[in-house]
Amino acid sequence: MTADLVITGGTVVDGTGAAPYAADVAVTGGRITAIGTGLTGRRTLDATGHVVAPGFIDIHTHYDAQVFWDPALTPSCFHGVTTVVAGNCGFSIAPTRPEHHDVIARTLENVEDMDVATLAAGIPWDFVDFGEYLDSVERRGVGLNYTAYIGHTALRLYVMGMDAYERAADEAEITRMSEVLRAALRAGAAGFATSFAPTHRGIDGKPVPSRLADRAEIDALLAVVREERRGIVEFTPGEQLGVPDLYDIQPGVGVPFTYTALMTTPAGSHNRLVALNRAGWEKGAQVWPQVSPRPLTFSFSLVEPFTLNSNPAFGELMAGGVAERRSAYADPEFRKRARAAWEKEGAFLVPRWGTYLVDEAPANPDLVGRHLDAIAAERGGDPFDVLLDLALQEPDLGLRMRCILANDDVDALLGILTEEHCTLGLSDAGAHVGQLCDAPQATDYLGKWVRERSLMPIETAVRKLTGVQADLLGLTDRGYLRPDCWADIVVFDPATVAPGPVRRVRDFPADGERLTADQPTGIRHVIVNGTPIQVDGAREDEAGLPGQVVRVPVRD
Repeated sequence: MTADLVITGGTVVDGTGAAPYAADVAVTGGRITAIGTGLTGRRTLDATGHVVAPGFIDIHTHYDAQVFWDPALTPSCFHGVTTVVAGNCGFSIAPTRPEHHDVIARTLENVEDMDVATLAAGIPWDFVDFGEYLDSVERRGVGLNYTAYIGHTALRLYVMGMDAYERAADEAEITRMSEVLRAALRAGAAGFATSFAPTHRGIDGKPVPSRLADRAEIDALLAVVREERRGIVEFTPGEQLGVPDLYDIQPGVGVPFTYTALMTTPAGSHNRLVALNRAGWEKGAQVWPQVSPRPLTFSFSLVEPFTLNSNPAFGELMAGGVAERRSAYADPEFRKRARAAWEKEGAFLVPRWGTYLVDEAPANPDLVGRHLDAIAAERGGDPFDVLLDLALQEPDLGLRMRCILANDDVDALLGILTEEHCTLGLSDAGAHVGQLCDAPQATDYLGKWVRERSLMPIETAVRKLTGVQADLLGLTDRGYLRPDCWADIVVFDPATVAPGPVRRVRDFPADGERLTADQPTGIRHVIVNGTPIQVDGAREDEAGLPGQVVRVPVRD
């Protein structure tokens, strides 16, 4: 039988962790029909000298809004990703009521650096409940396979209105939230996501609604997940629910948990989290910390300094504009309160001034590319004072800095990335688009770590990008190269694969700007549900939108 498509001459790495082997891969009707030698098809793609692997699955994106104006889901599609999971950290855009559209947009502006004008122009808002949201994406079409969590913040706003930003839920509201969550899971949501992170501040600098949930609410919602047995639960831990709590709770819920993120820090907290994870798994808790091969690096302006907003003194400024910020930055009392807050909040939230680099400084162009601590030493000042003084020299506070928050200890990261029960996540694709671009996570991992540092065999690396992620989600027909699975396939050159450059562009609605990475090396062919979307390194314009809205099934 002649197949629709055959990928010939490559080395198959099937997602199971098994040793690579030479074989052709045949595809018919969007699914893999055979893997072997001498296969024939109406169309042939050459893979000689390349790895043929399942398409990569990115479990931590924020494409919830972008999917409507950029259904190709750039730049993930350029990096071998064929399936994405949105709605992370509890920030889905459904369910939502019409009167809360602006609230959702302003929340995403503050926690995920999404432009309100872009969101207003780009989201169709032809949905209310979560199932209608998935239907809306499906009607318009999508270039990659797409699924999303129902987010805790959206869920609270939907049930409680603006009280979600003010208080704990009462019994009736918890009951109603449970009903809405159950309906979303049955509609195919990837699971439930929530955040208790002190860095997550929404409108007017207030804690996002999920941070106001008490344990009764959390337990009730997790009970629904247990009863429905669908997907996974994604956490950004914090005061209400810390990382150790996840290992105590998960066995009673049944579906896997994942949290963001296990990153290296100068204080060494990653060592404690690794030990906690190993001990938890020994006791039967299926908790998967998300890890990333990339330093957590932000580029931000002092007009909206995302990395500093976790400090309550800066958080208070989020409700105001440039004039209020300028007044505060010049005020010695504000600076004093900010320092006191950092001393109180703990080491993770204290800026690492030695990593701060000047990205843009129109009033001081000679400082671009220089480190803040070196500038401060020259001027005989404190880095924090010098930072604000430099910002005040710009008419619009347009000083742009780059800094590293965590995950830049290479030796420690080598160990974390090889941990058996850690999973790749935190690409944050679709979020913080003006501040970072970590969508190239997969190509970075395969190039800088697997090839250049010999981190692990290629079959182990591919499994972490594919089969592990599919198993976490409970998907049985994606993440592997085997007959009857959907033909999501990436063909890449292990000798040259790399993420390529990051550049700043203006291609979002309402002239929105972002960072993108659309020029990786080594990604030769990408196939989604049997349709090539990239061939010989070039986009297939006639491919259309072959992705599917993946509705996560009940677990066996």
